[in-house]
Amino acid sequence: MSSSLAKNTFGKRKVGMLLATSVIGLSLTAPTVFAQAKKTTEGTETKTEAAAETSSTSPLKIGFVNTEKILRDSAPAKEAQDKIETEFKKRDEELQKLANNLRSKAEQFDKNAPVMTDAERTKAQRELADLDTDLQRKRREFQEDFNRRRNEAFSGIVDKANAAIRDIAEKENYDLIVQDAVTVSARIDITDIVIKALDKK
Repeated sequence: MSSSLAKNTFGKRKVGMLLATSVIGLSLTAPTVFAQAKKTTEGTETKTEAAAETSSTSPLKIGFVNTEKILRDSAPAKEAQDKIETEFKKRDEELQKLANNLRSKAEQFDKNAPVMTDAERTKAQRELADLDTDLQRKRREFQEDFNRRRNEAFSGIVDKANAAIRDIAEKENYDLIVQDAVTVSARIDITDIVIKALDKK
């Protein structure tokens, strides 16, 4: 698809808009400090030191997930993208025909305008304006329908990704997993792990 519309529609697009700023806080149950009471040989109760150290002495385990990458590179996302593009291919081709027709008529008008009467020129300009308005309306409707369909498909993928993230957090004892950050160390990026988990489902 060669037009700017096709590039905007079917080119590499940023699809992480769906949950780019969401954060999943997974607070895992931490050991609680408590005082133990025990009977002495004389039958009196005394309080002992805590049986376990507080969770604050343990390092916080944090992970990062790049939602945009999941919605671009995971198998379910690629499959959904291909399906949507196939669904909208015919409408995109129709828009291409309308755009080519408008361009052809505009070129013809530019060529013939000098020899046209004022009435002919006004009529041709009105026809071009009507064609352009119709094309812009159909492009806008196309984009709205495409975005709606894409959001529907990707919302399911996001739900599956969040479920996978929760499973990983529980199994690997993460205290917090974030999906948006200004700067991230590769050491805590678990995006590829999440993608692998999604691809297996």
